[in-house]
Amino acid sequence: MDPDVSLVLDFLNTRDAEADTDVLGSEETWRTWASDRGLTADPLPEATRAREALRAAAGDRAADDVAPTVHVPVRTSPSAGGVAFEPSTAVAAVYAAAARLTVLGERNRIKICPADDCRRAFHDRSRNRSRTWCSMRVCGNRRKARTFRRRSTLSITQMEQPCG
Repeated sequence: MDPDVSLVLDFLNTRDAEADTDVLGSEETWRTWASDRGLTADPLPEATRAREALRAAAGDRAADDVAPTVHVPVRTSPSAGGVAFEPSTAVAAVYAAAARLTVLGERNRIKICPADDCRRAFHDRSRNRSRTWCSMRVCGNRRKARTFRRRSTLSITQMEQPCG
């Protein structure tokens, strides 16, 4: 997987709804996450605002309605490919990766699973960019099963009602 996609997804998925965990829940876990990727941790409130802003941009309806503005230091320098980003912090590195994905037309492939018990960010690699679920086998199948049960229950309830 593209390193920019991986970094953005890893950051967006620092909150896990299914396991009820949040890397940004403490300074220690946030510093560890950043350090594991060779990055310098930003102040925790700034990282949290950045994650909410990026999740909102990816279409997360559960993200804060007002996407906060987060300013991060990113230096640039000329490179063989044009301009290279030189981020100084973890959030800056994530924003630089998101900017590269935007320039390449790939940012809209970063999506949020609509399952309320999941909410994981994923990369839509489908040709027509129509993937909905992070995993059709897990979240998509759960949703289809719930819908089927609901319809079956409604049908049985309607058949049990007396005519007339």
